[in-house]
Amino acid sequence: MAARVLNVNVGVLGHIDSGKTALARALSTTGSTAAFDRAPQSRARGITLDLGFSCLRTELPPQLGPGPGELQLTLVDCPGHASLIRTIIGGAQIIDLMMLVIDVTKGMQTQSAECLVIGQIACQKMVVVLNKIDLLPEGKRQSAIEKMTKKMQKTLENTKFSGCPIVAVAAKPGGPEAPESENPQGISELIEVLKSQAYLPSRDPSGHFLMAVDHCFSIKGQGTVMTGTILSGSVSLGDNVEIPALKVTKKVKSMQMFHTPVTYAMQGDRVGVCVTQFDPKLLERGLICTPDSLHTIHAAIISLKKIQYFRGALQTKAKFHITVGHETVMGRVMFFSPAPANFNEEIQENVFDFEKDYLYQEQYLSKDSVSSEENKENDQAGEVQLPKQQWALLEFEKPVTCPKLCLVIGSKLDTDIHANTCRLAFHGVLLQGMEDKNYTETFLPKLKVYKQKHKEGQVERVMDDYSVIGRSLFKKETNIQIFVGLKVKLSTGEDGIIDGGFGQSGKFKIRIPGGLKPDTKMLLTAASKKKSKGGKGDMTKEDESSKNDSAQPVTISLIFKRYVFDTQKKMIQS
Repeated sequence: MAARVLNVNVGVLGHIDSGKTALARALSTTGSTAAFDRAPQSRARGITLDLGFSCLRTELPPQLGPGPGELQLTLVDCPGHASLIRTIIGGAQIIDLMMLVIDVTKGMQTQSAECLVIGQIACQKMVVVLNKIDLLPEGKRQSAIEKMTKKMQKTLENTKFSGCPIVAVAAKPGGPEAPESENPQGISELIEVLKSQAYLPSRDPSGHFLMAVDHCFSIKGQGTVMTGTILSGSVSLGDNVEIPALKVTKKVKSMQMFHTPVTYAMQGDRVGVCVTQFDPKLLERGLICTPDSLHTIHAAIISLKKIQYFRGALQTKAKFHITVGHETVMGRVMFFSPAPANFNEEIQENVFDFEKDYLYQEQYLSKDSVSSEENKENDQAGEVQLPKQQWALLEFEKPVTCPKLCLVIGSKLDTDIHANTCRLAFHGVLLQGMEDKNYTETFLPKLKVYKQKHKEGQVERVMDDYSVIGRSLFKKETNIQIFVGLKVKLSTGEDGIIDGGFGQSGKFKIRIPGGLKPDTKMLLTAASKKKSKGGKGDMTKEDESSKNDSAQPVTISLIFKRYVFDTQKKMIQS
Protein backbone atom coordinates (compact mmCIF):
# COMPACT_ATOMS: atom_id res chain seq x y z
CA MET A 1 0.00 0.00 0.00
CA ALA A 2 1.33 3.45 -0.86
CA ALA A 3 2.32 5.58 2.13
CA ARG A 4 -0.35 8.14 2.89
CA VAL A 5 0.26 11.75 1.92
CA LEU A 6 -1.38 14.42 4.06
CA ASN A 7 -1.82 17.71 2.21
CA VAL A 8 -1.82 21.00 4.16
CA ASN A 9 -2.20 24.26 2.21
CA VAL A 10 0.20 26.96 3.40
CA GLY A 11 -0.46 30.52 2.21
CA VAL A 12 2.54 32.74 1.64
CA LEU A 13 1.21 36.29 2.11
CA GLY A 14 2.84 39.66 2.64
CA HIS A 15 3.62 43.12 1.25
CA ILE A 16 5.04 43.44 -2.27
CA ASP A 17 8.80 42.78 -2.43
CA SER A 18 8.94 41.07 0.96
CA GLY A 19 10.45 38.05 -0.82
CA LYS A 20 7.49 35.65 -0.84
CA THR A 21 8.28 33.96 -4.17
CA ALA A 22 11.94 33.52 -3.21
CA LEU A 23 10.82 31.96 0.07
CA ALA A 24 8.41 29.59 -1.69
CA ARG A 25 11.22 28.62 -4.06
CA ALA A 26 13.67 28.01 -1.20
CA LEU A 27 11.12 25.81 0.57
CA SER A 28 9.84 23.86 -2.43
CA THR A 29 10.93 20.56 -3.76
CA THR A 30 8.35 20.24 -6.55
CA GLY A 31 7.00 23.14 -8.57
CA SER A 32 3.51 22.88 -9.99
CA THR A 33 2.50 24.31 -13.38
CA ALA A 34 1.53 27.62 -11.77
CA ALA A 35 4.58 28.07 -9.59
CA PHE A 36 7.31 30.72 -9.34
CA ASP A 37 6.13 33.60 -11.47
CA ARG A 38 5.57 31.53 -14.60
CA ALA A 39 3.44 34.23 -16.21
CA PRO A 40 5.55 36.24 -18.71
CA GLN A 41 4.24 39.56 -17.36
CA SER A 42 5.16 38.43 -13.83
CA ARG A 43 8.72 37.70 -14.81
CA ALA A 44 9.01 40.98 -16.70
CA ARG A 45 7.71 43.03 -13.77
CA GLY A 46 9.41 40.93 -11.11
CA ILE A 47 6.22 40.60 -9.09
CA THR A 48 3.73 37.77 -8.60
CA LEU A 49 0.52 38.47 -10.52
CA ASP A 50 -1.31 35.29 -9.75
CA LEU A 51 -1.47 32.56 -7.18
CA GLY A 52 1.65 30.44 -7.60
CA PHE A 53 1.64 26.90 -6.21
CA SER A 54 4.48 24.54 -5.36
CA CYS A 55 4.97 21.86 -2.77
CA LEU A 56 7.35 20.61 -0.17
CA ARG A 57 7.33 17.01 1.01
CA THR A 58 8.71 15.95 4.35
CA GLU A 59 8.15 13.08 6.82
CA LEU A 60 4.93 13.13 8.81
CA PRO A 61 5.45 14.89 12.18
CA PRO A 62 4.48 12.84 15.30
CA GLN A 63 1.40 14.95 16.14
CA LEU A 64 -0.20 13.84 12.86
CA GLY A 65 -0.45 10.20 13.78
CA PRO A 66 1.67 7.06 13.71
CA GLY A 67 2.66 5.00 10.70
CA PRO A 68 4.59 5.78 7.56
CA GLY A 69 3.57 8.76 5.53
CA GLU A 70 4.51 12.11 4.13
CA LEU A 71 3.40 15.60 4.92
CA GLN A 72 2.87 17.61 1.77
CA LEU A 73 2.88 21.35 2.37
CA THR A 74 1.32 22.99 -0.68
CA LEU A 75 2.67 26.52 -0.79
CA VAL A 76 0.22 29.07 -2.16
CA ASP A 77 2.30 32.13 -3.11
CA CYS A 78 -0.16 35.04 -3.06
CA PRO A 79 0.69 38.25 -4.92
CA GLY A 80 1.66 41.16 -2.69
CA HIS A 81 0.82 43.87 -5.17
CA ALA A 82 -2.02 45.96 -3.77
CA SER A 83 -4.16 45.97 -6.90
CA LEU A 84 -4.16 42.17 -6.82
CA ILE A 85 -5.89 41.93 -3.48
CA ARG A 86 -8.86 40.15 -5.09
CA THR A 87 -6.49 37.31 -6.04
CA ILE A 88 -5.21 37.15 -2.47
CA ILE A 89 -8.74 36.92 -1.11
CA GLY A 90 -9.33 34.04 -3.52
CA GLY A 91 -6.14 32.35 -2.30
CA ALA A 92 -6.84 32.80 1.39
CA GLN A 93 -10.01 30.76 1.20
CA ILE A 94 -8.07 27.58 0.48
CA ILE A 95 -5.42 28.04 3.16
CA ASP A 96 -5.02 25.95 6.32
CA LEU A 97 -1.90 27.65 7.64
CA MET A 98 -0.58 31.10 6.79
CA MET A 99 2.96 32.40 6.51
CA LEU A 100 3.06 36.18 6.84
CA VAL A 101 6.31 37.32 5.22
CA ILE A 102 7.74 40.55 6.62
CA ASP A 103 10.74 42.41 5.21
CA VAL A 104 12.81 42.63 8.42
CA THR A 105 14.24 46.01 7.32
CA LYS A 106 10.74 47.54 6.93
CA GLY A 107 8.40 45.79 9.39
CA MET A 108 4.62 45.83 8.97
CA GLN A 109 3.45 47.67 5.81
CA THR A 110 -0.04 48.45 4.49
CA GLN A 111 -0.46 45.19 2.63
CA SER A 112 1.05 43.10 5.42
CA ALA A 113 -1.76 44.51 7.57
CA GLU A 114 -4.39 43.66 4.91
CA CYS A 115 -2.97 40.13 4.64
CA LEU A 116 -3.24 39.83 8.42
CA VAL A 117 -6.91 40.88 8.22
CA ILE A 118 -7.61 38.30 5.49
CA GLY A 119 -5.78 35.68 7.55
CA GLN A 120 -7.94 36.41 10.58
CA ILE A 121 -11.07 35.94 8.49
CA ALA A 122 -10.03 32.86 6.54
CA CYS A 123 -7.32 31.06 8.45
CA GLN A 124 -6.74 29.22 11.75
CA LYS A 125 -2.96 29.32 12.27
CA MET A 126 -0.08 31.54 11.31
CA VAL A 127 3.72 31.66 11.27
CA VAL A 128 5.50 35.01 10.84
CA VAL A 129 8.62 34.91 8.68
CA LEU A 130 11.10 37.79 9.03
CA ASN A 131 12.84 37.70 5.66
CA LYS A 132 15.96 39.41 4.24
CA ILE A 133 18.01 39.16 7.45
CA ASP A 134 21.13 39.12 5.20
CA LEU A 135 20.51 42.88 4.65
CA LEU A 136 21.06 43.64 8.37
CA PRO A 137 24.65 44.57 9.34
CA GLU A 138 26.28 41.45 10.81
CA GLY A 139 27.23 43.07 14.14
CA LYS A 140 23.69 44.35 14.82
CA ARG A 141 21.79 41.49 13.15
CA GLN A 142 20.76 39.56 16.28
CA SER A 143 19.55 42.64 18.18
CA ALA A 144 17.65 43.93 15.10
CA ILE A 145 15.90 40.53 14.73
CA GLU A 146 14.99 40.52 18.43
CA LYS A 147 13.65 44.07 18.21
CA MET A 148 11.48 43.25 15.16
CA THR A 149 10.29 40.01 16.83
CA LYS A 150 9.09 42.00 19.89
CA LYS A 151 7.41 44.54 17.61
CA MET A 152 5.55 41.77 15.74
CA GLN A 153 4.48 40.09 19.00
CA LYS A 154 3.00 43.42 20.11
CA THR A 155 1.19 43.86 16.74
CA LEU A 156 -0.35 40.38 17.01
CA GLU A 157 -1.32 40.69 20.66
CA ASN A 158 -5.00 41.46 20.04
CA THR A 159 -5.46 39.11 17.08
CA LYS A 160 -6.26 35.42 17.03
CA PHE A 161 -2.60 34.78 16.11
CA SER A 162 -1.27 36.10 19.43
CA GLY A 163 1.83 34.13 20.47
CA CYS A 164 2.37 32.54 17.04
CA PRO A 165 5.91 31.43 16.05
CA ILE A 166 8.23 34.03 14.47
CA VAL A 167 11.15 32.76 12.38
CA ALA A 168 14.01 34.78 10.83
CA VAL A 169 15.34 33.75 7.37
CA ALA A 170 17.16 34.96 4.29
CA ALA A 171 15.35 33.23 1.43
CA LYS A 172 17.64 34.64 -1.27
CA PRO A 173 20.79 36.12 0.24
CA GLY A 174 22.13 38.93 -1.91
CA GLY A 175 18.73 39.56 -3.54
CA PRO A 176 17.23 38.41 -6.89
CA GLU A 177 20.43 39.09 -8.87
CA ALA A 178 22.71 37.05 -6.57
CA PRO A 179 24.18 33.77 -7.90
CA GLU A 180 22.22 30.59 -7.13
CA SER A 181 25.23 29.26 -5.18
CA GLU A 182 24.31 31.47 -2.21
CA ASN A 183 22.54 29.18 0.27
CA PRO A 184 19.32 30.40 1.93
CA GLN A 185 19.55 30.89 5.71
CA GLY A 186 17.09 29.66 8.32
CA ILE A 187 15.04 27.51 5.93
CA SER A 188 15.51 24.17 7.76
CA GLU A 189 14.42 25.86 11.04
CA LEU A 190 11.36 27.24 9.24
CA ILE A 191 10.48 23.77 7.88
CA GLU A 192 10.61 22.38 11.45
CA VAL A 193 8.30 25.17 12.65
CA LEU A 194 5.86 24.51 9.75
CA LYS A 195 5.85 20.81 10.62
CA SER A 196 5.15 21.62 14.29
CA GLN A 197 2.24 23.86 13.23
CA ALA A 198 0.75 21.42 10.70
CA TYR A 199 -2.58 19.96 11.80
CA LEU A 200 -5.15 17.62 10.32
CA PRO A 201 -7.49 20.02 8.56
CA SER A 202 -11.10 18.84 8.67
CA ARG A 203 -11.66 17.32 5.25
CA ASP A 204 -14.95 15.94 4.03
CA PRO A 205 -15.23 13.97 0.76
CA SER A 206 -19.05 14.01 0.92
CA GLY A 207 -21.23 16.70 -0.57
CA HIS A 208 -20.96 18.38 -3.96
CA PHE A 209 -17.59 18.58 -5.69
CA LEU A 210 -16.30 22.15 -5.94
CA MET A 211 -12.85 23.20 -7.07
CA ALA A 212 -11.23 26.63 -7.33
CA VAL A 213 -9.32 26.68 -10.61
CA ASP A 214 -6.37 29.05 -10.73
CA HIS A 215 -4.61 27.88 -13.88
CA CYS A 216 -5.75 26.44 -17.18
CA PHE A 217 -3.76 25.18 -20.22
CA SER A 218 -4.13 22.64 -23.00
CA ILE A 219 -1.97 19.62 -23.84
CA LYS A 220 -2.02 18.64 -27.49
CA GLY A 221 -3.79 15.35 -28.09
CA GLN A 222 -4.82 15.02 -24.43
CA GLY A 223 -7.29 17.80 -23.61
CA THR A 224 -7.42 20.84 -21.38
CA VAL A 225 -5.97 20.77 -17.87
CA MET A 226 -7.42 22.80 -15.01
CA THR A 227 -5.31 23.00 -11.88
CA GLY A 228 -6.67 24.11 -8.55
CA THR A 229 -7.64 23.19 -5.03
CA ILE A 230 -10.71 21.16 -4.12
CA LEU A 231 -12.88 23.26 -1.81
CA SER A 232 -15.49 20.58 -1.08
CA GLY A 233 -16.47 17.01 -1.99
CA SER A 234 -14.36 14.74 -4.16
CA VAL A 235 -13.74 13.81 -7.81
CA SER A 236 -12.88 10.54 -9.58
CA LEU A 237 -11.81 9.53 -13.08
CA GLY A 238 -14.79 9.45 -15.46
CA ASP A 239 -16.86 11.94 -13.42
CA ASN A 240 -18.72 14.72 -15.20
CA VAL A 241 -17.84 18.22 -14.00
CA GLU A 242 -19.54 21.48 -14.88
CA ILE A 243 -17.73 24.72 -15.76
CA PRO A 244 -20.52 27.15 -14.78
CA ALA A 245 -18.81 30.19 -16.32
CA LEU A 246 -18.88 28.52 -19.74
CA LYS A 247 -22.15 26.65 -19.16
CA VAL A 248 -20.57 23.35 -20.28
CA THR A 249 -20.13 19.93 -18.72
CA LYS A 250 -16.94 17.91 -19.36
CA LYS A 251 -15.74 14.41 -18.54
CA VAL A 252 -12.62 13.88 -16.36
CA LYS A 253 -10.06 11.97 -18.51
CA SER A 254 -7.08 11.96 -16.15
CA MET A 255 -5.82 13.60 -12.96
CA GLN A 256 -2.45 14.43 -11.43
CA MET A 257 -1.22 15.68 -8.10
CA PHE A 258 2.20 17.32 -8.46
CA HIS A 259 3.11 15.20 -11.51
CA THR A 260 1.84 11.93 -9.96
CA PRO A 261 -1.18 10.34 -11.71
CA VAL A 262 -4.16 9.71 -9.37
CA THR A 263 -7.67 8.34 -9.82
CA TYR A 264 -9.34 10.16 -6.91
CA ALA A 265 -8.94 13.48 -5.08
CA MET A 266 -10.89 15.09 -2.23
CA GLN A 267 -11.43 18.33 -0.31
CA GLY A 268 -8.14 20.12 0.40
CA ASP A 269 -6.18 18.37 -2.37
CA ARG A 270 -4.30 20.32 -5.00
CA VAL A 271 -4.95 18.61 -8.32
CA GLY A 272 -4.71 18.94 -12.10
CA VAL A 273 -7.86 17.69 -13.85
CA CYS A 274 -7.66 16.92 -17.57
CA VAL A 275 -10.98 17.09 -19.46
CA THR A 276 -11.99 16.94 -23.12
CA GLN A 277 -10.63 19.87 -25.10
CA PHE A 278 -11.87 23.47 -24.73
CA ASP A 279 -10.10 26.81 -25.17
CA PRO A 280 -8.12 27.44 -21.93
CA LYS A 281 -8.20 31.21 -22.54
CA LEU A 282 -11.91 31.10 -21.70
CA LEU A 283 -11.21 30.05 -18.12
CA GLU A 284 -8.15 31.64 -16.55
CA ARG A 285 -9.64 31.09 -13.12
CA GLY A 286 -13.01 30.21 -11.71
CA LEU A 287 -14.92 27.29 -10.30
CA ILE A 288 -15.74 23.80 -11.52
CA CYS A 289 -18.28 21.62 -9.76
CA THR A 290 -20.77 18.77 -9.71
CA PRO A 291 -23.26 19.64 -12.51
CA ASP A 292 -26.05 21.98 -11.32
CA SER A 293 -24.68 22.34 -7.77
CA LEU A 294 -23.80 26.06 -7.86
CA HIS A 295 -26.22 28.91 -8.14
CA THR A 296 -25.81 32.12 -10.11
CA ILE A 297 -27.24 35.00 -8.13
CA HIS A 298 -28.12 38.65 -8.74
CA ALA A 299 -28.44 39.64 -5.08
CA ALA A 300 -27.87 38.12 -1.65
CA ILE A 301 -28.56 38.48 2.05
CA ILE A 302 -25.44 38.17 4.18
CA SER A 303 -24.65 38.29 7.88
CA LEU A 304 -21.64 40.54 8.38
CA LYS A 305 -19.07 42.16 10.67
CA LYS A 306 -17.16 45.37 10.03
CA ILE A 307 -13.38 45.00 9.81
CA GLN A 308 -12.00 47.00 12.75
CA TYR A 309 -9.11 48.54 10.80
CA PHE A 310 -11.37 50.03 8.13
CA ARG A 311 -11.63 53.78 8.65
CA GLY A 312 -14.96 55.45 8.12
CA ALA A 313 -18.58 54.40 8.25
CA LEU A 314 -20.23 51.71 6.15
CA GLN A 315 -23.13 53.55 4.51
CA THR A 316 -26.30 52.05 3.09
CA LYS A 317 -26.50 52.59 -0.72
CA ALA A 318 -22.68 52.75 -0.94
CA LYS A 319 -20.89 50.62 -3.54
CA PHE A 320 -18.18 48.13 -2.59
CA HIS A 321 -16.06 45.56 -4.38
CA ILE A 322 -17.70 42.37 -3.22
CA THR A 323 -15.67 39.16 -3.28
CA VAL A 324 -18.07 36.20 -3.23
CA GLY A 325 -16.42 32.80 -3.34
CA HIS A 326 -13.76 33.46 -5.99
CA GLU A 327 -15.35 36.29 -7.93
CA THR A 328 -15.11 40.01 -7.27
CA VAL A 329 -17.89 42.28 -8.55
CA MET A 330 -19.22 45.72 -7.71
CA GLY A 331 -22.29 45.71 -5.51
CA ARG A 332 -24.52 48.10 -3.59
CA VAL A 333 -25.38 47.46 0.06
CA MET A 334 -28.31 48.05 2.39
CA PHE A 335 -27.69 47.40 6.09
CA PHE A 336 -30.31 46.23 8.56
CA SER A 337 -30.45 44.97 12.13
CA PRO A 338 -32.91 43.21 14.44
CA ALA A 339 -35.76 45.36 15.78
CA PRO A 340 -34.37 47.32 18.79
CA ALA A 341 -36.23 45.11 21.28
CA ASN A 342 -34.29 42.09 19.93
CA PHE A 343 -30.78 43.63 19.85
CA ASN A 344 -29.54 41.18 22.51
CA GLU A 345 -31.29 38.11 21.19
CA GLU A 346 -29.04 35.17 20.30
CA ILE A 347 -29.22 34.66 16.54
CA GLN A 348 -28.96 31.18 15.01
CA GLU A 349 -25.78 30.99 12.96
CA ASN A 350 -25.85 30.72 9.16
CA VAL A 351 -29.65 30.88 8.97
CA PHE A 352 -31.84 33.81 7.96
CA ASP A 353 -35.35 34.04 9.36
CA PHE A 354 -37.81 35.60 6.90
CA GLU A 355 -40.60 35.57 9.50
CA LYS A 356 -38.97 38.28 11.62
CA ASP A 357 -39.10 42.06 11.30
CA TYR A 358 -35.82 43.91 10.76
CA LEU A 359 -34.92 47.57 11.17
CA TYR A 360 -33.46 49.48 8.20
CA GLN A 361 -30.16 51.21 9.03
CA GLU A 362 -28.62 54.19 7.21
CA GLN A 363 -25.25 52.66 8.07
CA TYR A 364 -23.72 49.64 9.79
CA LEU A 365 -24.01 50.19 13.54
CA SER A 366 -20.67 50.19 15.35
CA LYS A 367 -19.17 51.99 18.32
CA ASP A 368 -17.49 54.47 16.02
CA SER A 369 -20.48 55.03 13.72
CA VAL A 370 -22.17 58.33 14.45
CA SER A 371 -24.67 57.48 17.13
CA SER A 372 -28.29 58.31 16.54
CA GLU A 373 -30.07 60.83 18.77
CA GLU A 374 -31.34 58.10 21.01
CA ASN A 375 -27.87 56.61 21.25
CA LYS A 376 -26.47 60.05 22.13
CA GLU A 377 -28.82 60.07 25.09
CA ASN A 378 -27.75 56.54 26.03
CA ASP A 379 -24.19 57.61 25.46
CA GLN A 380 -24.40 60.11 28.26
CA ALA A 381 -25.49 57.19 30.40
CA GLY A 382 -22.38 55.47 29.03
CA GLU A 383 -23.96 52.70 26.98
CA VAL A 384 -24.45 52.50 23.24
CA GLN A 385 -26.79 49.67 22.38
CA LEU A 386 -25.41 47.59 19.51
CA PRO A 387 -27.14 44.53 18.04
CA LYS A 388 -25.43 41.14 18.36
CA GLN A 389 -25.86 40.53 14.64
CA GLN A 390 -26.37 42.70 11.55
CA TRP A 391 -27.16 41.88 7.95
CA ALA A 392 -26.88 43.43 4.53
CA LEU A 393 -28.71 43.08 1.25
CA LEU A 394 -26.14 43.02 -1.56
CA GLU A 395 -27.22 43.84 -5.10
CA PHE A 396 -24.58 42.91 -7.68
CA GLU A 397 -23.88 44.85 -10.87
CA LYS A 398 -23.46 41.53 -12.66
CA PRO A 399 -24.49 38.04 -11.57
CA VAL A 400 -22.00 35.85 -9.62
CA THR A 401 -21.71 32.08 -9.42
CA CYS A 402 -20.95 30.76 -5.97
CA PRO A 403 -21.66 28.01 -3.45
CA LYS A 404 -24.16 28.54 -0.64
CA LEU A 405 -22.85 29.83 2.71
CA CYS A 406 -19.63 31.06 1.13
CA LEU A 407 -17.32 33.73 2.50
CA VAL A 408 -18.07 37.32 1.41
CA ILE A 409 -15.63 40.21 1.71
CA GLY A 410 -16.48 43.83 0.95
CA SER A 411 -13.65 46.23 0.14
CA LYS A 412 -12.91 49.63 -1.32
CA LEU A 413 -10.31 48.59 -3.86
CA ASP A 414 -10.48 51.95 -5.60
CA THR A 415 -8.83 53.62 -2.58
CA ASP A 416 -5.38 54.98 -3.43
CA ILE A 417 -2.96 52.04 -3.40
CA HIS A 418 -0.31 54.18 -1.70
CA ALA A 419 -2.61 55.51 1.02
CA ASN A 420 -1.67 53.90 4.30
CA THR A 421 -5.14 52.55 4.95
CA CYS A 422 -6.95 49.21 5.14
CA ARG A 423 -9.25 48.79 2.15
CA LEU A 424 -11.11 45.76 3.49
CA ALA A 425 -14.39 47.00 4.94
CA PHE A 426 -16.48 44.00 6.04
CA HIS A 427 -16.67 40.23 5.91
CA GLY A 428 -19.58 37.86 6.25
CA VAL A 429 -21.39 34.71 5.18
CA LEU A 430 -23.80 34.43 2.27
CA LEU A 431 -27.07 33.20 3.81
CA GLN A 432 -29.50 33.52 0.92
CA GLY A 433 -28.87 34.08 -2.79
CA MET A 434 -31.46 35.42 -5.24
CA GLU A 435 -31.32 33.58 -8.54
CA ASP A 436 -34.29 35.26 -10.16
CA LYS A 437 -33.35 38.24 -12.31
CA ASN A 438 -36.61 39.90 -11.23
CA TYR A 439 -35.81 39.40 -7.54
CA THR A 440 -37.03 42.93 -6.70
CA GLU A 441 -40.57 41.79 -7.54
CA THR A 442 -40.45 38.08 -6.71
CA PHE A 443 -38.18 37.92 -3.69
CA LEU A 444 -37.62 41.23 -1.91
CA PRO A 445 -41.26 41.71 -0.79
CA LYS A 446 -40.65 38.66 1.51
CA LEU A 447 -37.89 40.58 3.27
CA LYS A 448 -39.51 42.43 6.19
CA VAL A 449 -37.16 45.38 6.66
CA TYR A 450 -38.95 48.46 7.94
CA LYS A 451 -38.16 52.14 8.45
CA GLN A 452 -39.44 53.83 11.59
CA LYS A 453 -41.20 57.09 10.60
CA HIS A 454 -41.86 59.94 13.01
CA LYS A 455 -43.77 63.05 11.90
CA GLU A 456 -44.63 66.07 14.03
CA GLY A 457 -47.28 68.76 13.61
CA GLN A 458 -49.19 71.22 15.78
CA VAL A 459 -52.73 71.67 17.03
CA GLU A 460 -54.12 74.79 15.41
CA ARG A 461 -57.43 75.06 17.28
CA VAL A 462 -60.14 73.23 19.13
CA MET A 463 -63.35 72.29 17.33
CA ASP A 464 -65.15 70.78 20.32
CA ASP A 465 -64.36 68.64 23.40
CA TYR A 466 -63.65 65.62 21.19
CA SER A 467 -61.88 67.06 18.15
CA VAL A 468 -59.14 69.46 17.09
CA ILE A 469 -57.72 70.78 13.84
CA GLY A 470 -54.01 70.08 13.20
CA ARG A 471 -51.44 71.52 10.79
CA SER A 472 -47.79 71.18 9.68
CA LEU A 473 -47.88 67.38 9.70
CA PHE A 474 -48.46 67.03 5.96
CA LYS A 475 -47.50 68.95 2.85
CA LYS A 476 -50.27 70.72 0.96
CA GLU A 477 -50.17 68.12 -1.85
CA THR A 478 -50.22 65.05 0.47
CA ASN A 479 -53.17 62.71 0.04
CA ILE A 480 -54.37 62.79 3.67
CA GLN A 481 -56.89 60.04 2.93
CA ILE A 482 -54.18 57.35 3.22
CA PHE A 483 -53.42 58.51 6.80
CA VAL A 484 -57.05 58.34 7.97
CA GLY A 485 -57.44 56.00 10.95
CA LEU A 486 -53.80 56.28 12.10
CA LYS A 487 -53.22 57.00 15.79
CA VAL A 488 -51.49 60.18 16.96
CA LYS A 489 -50.49 61.49 20.38
CA LEU A 490 -50.70 65.09 21.63
CA SER A 491 -47.82 66.52 23.68
CA THR A 492 -50.37 67.05 26.49
CA GLY A 493 -50.94 63.28 26.67
CA GLU A 494 -54.23 62.68 24.80
CA ASP A 495 -54.48 59.91 22.18
CA GLY A 496 -56.16 60.81 18.92
CA ILE A 497 -57.08 59.38 15.53
CA ILE A 498 -56.72 61.18 12.18
CA ASP A 499 -60.26 61.67 10.90
CA GLY A 500 -59.71 63.32 7.52
CA GLY A 501 -58.46 66.42 5.70
CA PHE A 502 -59.68 69.94 6.52
CA GLY A 503 -59.61 72.51 3.74
CA GLN A 504 -57.03 72.56 0.94
CA SER A 505 -53.82 73.54 2.74
CA GLY A 506 -52.77 70.24 4.31
CA LYS A 507 -54.71 70.76 7.58
CA PHE A 508 -56.57 67.82 9.09
CA LYS A 509 -59.10 66.87 11.72
CA ILE A 510 -58.22 64.70 14.75
CA ARG A 511 -60.81 62.84 16.81
CA ILE A 512 -59.94 62.48 20.54
CA PRO A 513 -62.01 59.47 21.72
CA GLY A 514 -61.24 60.13 25.41
CA GLY A 515 -61.94 63.85 25.12
CA LEU A 516 -59.60 66.81 25.70
CA LYS A 517 -58.36 67.44 29.25
CA PRO A 518 -59.63 70.74 30.69
CA ASP A 519 -56.03 72.05 30.93
CA THR A 520 -55.39 71.31 27.25
CA LYS A 521 -58.60 73.01 26.28
CA MET A 522 -57.68 76.14 28.27
CA LEU A 523 -54.22 76.18 26.76
CA LEU A 524 -55.51 75.87 23.21
CA THR A 525 -58.33 78.37 23.70
CA ALA A 526 -55.88 80.91 25.16
CA ALA A 527 -53.48 80.36 22.24
CA SER A 528 -56.17 80.85 19.57
CA LYS A 529 -57.57 83.98 21.33
CA LYS A 530 -54.08 85.45 21.37
CA LYS A 531 -53.77 84.64 17.71
CA SER A 532 -57.01 86.40 16.77
CA LYS A 533 -56.13 89.34 19.03
CA GLY A 534 -52.70 89.57 17.37
CA GLY A 535 -54.44 89.80 14.04
CA LYS A 536 -56.22 93.06 15.00
CA GLY A 537 -53.67 95.82 14.47
CA ASP A 538 -50.21 96.17 15.93
CA MET A 539 -49.11 94.36 19.04
CA THR A 540 -48.37 96.39 22.15
CA LYS A 541 -45.16 95.79 24.10
CA GLU A 542 -47.31 94.10 26.76
CA ASP A 543 -48.77 91.66 24.21
CA GLU A 544 -45.27 90.94 22.90
CA SER A 545 -44.03 89.97 26.34
CA SER A 546 -47.12 87.96 27.16
CA LYS A 547 -46.68 86.14 23.84
CA ASN A 548 -43.15 85.19 24.82
CA ASP A 549 -44.44 83.95 28.17
CA SER A 550 -47.20 81.98 26.51
CA ALA A 551 -47.14 78.21 26.72
CA GLN A 552 -45.48 76.06 24.08
CA PRO A 553 -47.81 75.01 21.23
CA VAL A 554 -49.42 71.60 21.60
CA THR A 555 -47.60 69.22 19.24
CA ILE A 556 -49.01 66.18 17.44
CA SER A 557 -46.84 63.09 17.11
CA LEU A 558 -47.46 60.48 14.42
CA ILE A 559 -45.31 57.32 14.59
CA PHE A 560 -45.61 54.42 12.17
CA LYS A 561 -43.44 51.97 10.30
CA ARG A 562 -43.29 51.22 6.64
CA TYR A 563 -41.73 48.12 5.04
CA VAL A 564 -39.05 49.09 2.54
CA PHE A 565 -40.06 46.43 0.00
CA ASP A 566 -43.84 46.63 0.44
CA THR A 567 -45.17 47.53 -3.00
CA GLN A 568 -48.33 49.01 -1.47
CA LYS A 569 -46.31 51.21 0.94
CA LYS A 570 -48.71 50.43 3.80
CA MET A 571 -48.25 52.33 7.09
CA ILE A 572 -48.28 50.10 10.14
CA GLN A 573 -48.70 51.01 13.79
CA SER A 574 -48.16 48.57 16.62
